[in-house]
Amino acid sequence: MNSRHKGPLDRRLLAALAEHPVAASLVGVEMVERFTSSPTPLGILASIPLADLAATVKRTVAAQKIAFVNIDSTPGLGHDPGALTYLQGIGAVGIVSTRQAMIERATGLGLLTMQKVFVTDRSNLRRSMQSITRSRPDLVQLMPAMVLRHVERQVRAVGVPCLAAGFVQSADDVVEALRHGAVGVCTSDEELWGLRRSALRAS
Repeated sequence: MNSRHKGPLDRRLLAALAEHPVAASLVGVEMVERFTSSPTPLGILASIPLADLAATVKRTVAAQKIAFVNIDSTPGLGHDPGALTYLQGIGAVGIVSTRQAMIERATGLGLLTMQKVFVTDRSNLRRSMQSITRSRPDLVQLMPAMVLRHVERQVRAVGVPCLAAGFVQSADDVVEALRHGAVGVCTSDEELWGLRRSALRAS
């Protein structure tokens, strides 16, 4: 993890991933209640209407969850620095974005950051790894998950913890991602949210 934070929240994030490798992908407000009552401590809020965002973030904080807001998929939020200030003001602890500039600005504000990258071919992979090297997010979200086996060496070389996402549909998919160097996965499949790393090792 990026060395700039080293605070209680960052230790919580590391501890959470060490035992709970499955982060919840939440699309819309409807999934949030189920997330707050689930075992997984990590979640990504996507497609939350701006009018509902403050209350949604407050709910996750009250449930002692670590929730990242996908700033790219929040209607009406925008990509200017004011959006990050707004998120801080409502109590958000982290953001997800594909945009290097947003990750760097969020870093400067002390927010946790997760940079999402879509790997479609070798040239795209090279550009993505270069962007991550420059922005130094706390986590990378690599999509789709099944490409991780082909790019494991490059991802490990960047030195930023990686979450695999996209088409994670079974415990076997989680195990596969962990085997190829991911620290966890992201999925909207609620049946996987309760998986613990210790149980995966035992199986």
